[in-house]
Amino acid sequence: MTAHATRHATQDHDRTGKTVDTETATAQPSAHPADGERMRRWRMVLGADSAESTGCTLTGQDVAMDGALNALYGGGGGKKPGGRGGGGRSAGLGASAPSVARWLGDIRTYFPSSVVQVMQRDAIDRLGLSALLLEPEMLEAVEADVHLVGTLLSLNKAMPETTKETARAVVRKVVDDLEKRLESRTRATLTGALDRSARISRPRHRDIDWDRTIRANLKNYLTIPGADGGPDTGTVVPERLIGYGRASQSVKKDVILCIDQSGSMAASVVYASVFGAVLASMRTLDTRLVVFDTAVVDLTDQLDDPVDVLFGTQLGGGTDINRALAYCQSKITRPADTVVVLISDLYEGGIRDEMLKRVAAMKASGVQFVTLLALSDEGAPAYDHEHAAALGALGAPAFACTPDLFPDIMAAAIEKRPLPVPDKETQL
Repeated sequence: MTAHATRHATQDHDRTGKTVDTETATAQPSAHPADGERMRRWRMVLGADSAESTGCTLTGQDVAMDGALNALYGGGGGKKPGGRGGGGRSAGLGASAPSVARWLGDIRTYFPSSVVQVMQRDAIDRLGLSALLLEPEMLEAVEADVHLVGTLLSLNKAMPETTKETARAVVRKVVDDLEKRLESRTRATLTGALDRSARISRPRHRDIDWDRTIRANLKNYLTIPGADGGPDTGTVVPERLIGYGRASQSVKKDVILCIDQSGSMAASVVYASVFGAVLASMRTLDTRLVVFDTAVVDLTDQLDDPVDVLFGTQLGGGTDINRALAYCQSKITRPADTVVVLISDLYEGGIRDEMLKRVAAMKASGVQFVTLLALSDEGAPAYDHEHAAALGALGAPAFACTPDLFPDIMAAAIEKRPLPVPDKETQL
């Protein structure tokens, strides 16, 4: 950055997670306190090489914060632990677990949880620290989140027995937090949708669905001449009443969650497993959970514990969507009362035309088919646009979905109404 930065209308975030005002910054320090704080933030953003241009010298806790940031984002970013970067700056946390554990403790001291999680992901990606997560003391030091769970699951087979119990404890903490966040709204939304989907033709007055009743009887609209030459009026004669059914304990809908467990779908696998456990706890739903790569595994019998489900997955490998859908299709006994949710980036390694034929056949039989490119809080995912377009042409639009929106998606599918697609630009 030059000594005089061009004024921008937006704000930026510095490496500490604080907001930085990007209006014109001068190289000369100012006596005004606000200018001094702005220079301090720019110094934290740009690193040690900017000390002269910003005229700012760090003191106190800022020095420790800058050291923690420099270990990760210094000029040698992308090197293995202990690597040296160009320009006299280094990026590395050392080759030993104690060094990394000390750094993890530092960033948890100096930064908020959301920033710590980002820095941990960057450390795993930039500095190749995945192997160190196989050590129990490392797992106890990290800030657990969905992405860390995905990394642990990908390391599951390489994990020594001494680490597995610690890893399960980390995963369970994340899963329990997600269940607390997602369960109540999911149950409330889907219970209402299941009740509304059980329509009856002779409802009591308080159970009448007036919106559907009026639409069903528009053909019975009568025009009534106005009295004394006044304007005509009209009315709808409700020959057929449509009402909400009363809740019952019998199974009303079958749900099949079909989850791609390729490496890029890690966050989606975590969320889908939690939702699968929630759906399985509802007596009016019969929920099946199927995960696949080039093989297909039915984890339905483990749905009472999403942690067991997650450790039963094997992230990575190829993808055979056609084979997975063939298995799901074989389990459908009530097509008109079945919802199939395919969660995949659609990079198919199997037979594309057969995959599309299966989707078309399921929809023709009455199955509600939902395609989610991702089930996570991340941005627009990478996916196979050609396959997404082909599914859209079959009436099964493919789109990404956040966990908070998933209950609404399921409710719409249960009620057989248009899906609330969050952003039409991500459909195809």
